[in-house]
Amino acid sequence: MSRLHSAALALSAALAFFVGGWAFFAPHSFYDSFPGVLGTWISIDGPFNEHLIRDVGAMYLALGIASIGGLVWRSAAVFRVLGLAWTVFGVLHLGYHAMHLEHVDAETAVGSIVSLSISLALGIVLLIPGSLRSSGGTGQGPADAATTRTAADTGVLR
Repeated sequence: MSRLHSAALALSAALAFFVGGWAFFAPHSFYDSFPGVLGTWISIDGPFNEHLIRDVGAMYLALGIASIGGLVWRSAAVFRVLGLAWTVFGVLHLGYHAMHLEHVDAETAVGSIVSLSISLALGIVLLIPGSLRSSGGTGQGPADAATTRTAADTGVLR
């Protein structure tokens, strides 16, 4: 896949580990402080619920691990499946926040909508078809690539 796909997946993974790690391992801090320098976005939207925040963290961590898997086992299918997952999540997440801006100030509204739009855009990038040759990848996982080389070296076709 292209460098753009790899960059989108790497940024998505970084985002997932930042948000997911914080929410899962420090739910009170996440509730009170997320996103940090841009204000507090979670505590203004209802009472603390440790179960819900840890579930959100776990979901982000799962997406992050899947994204790392996509960087290891590069293929158009893997990138597209991850693009679907990130895009569906992004549309629903952005949609919720866009429909619930009445209790936030303008700075918080802009910050949350812009950051969620960037996250959604990363998922959409993964849905764009790309050439496997542009990154030098085979489109196969490590085990398949090794098997192909071995078969080619021995003159045996798969």
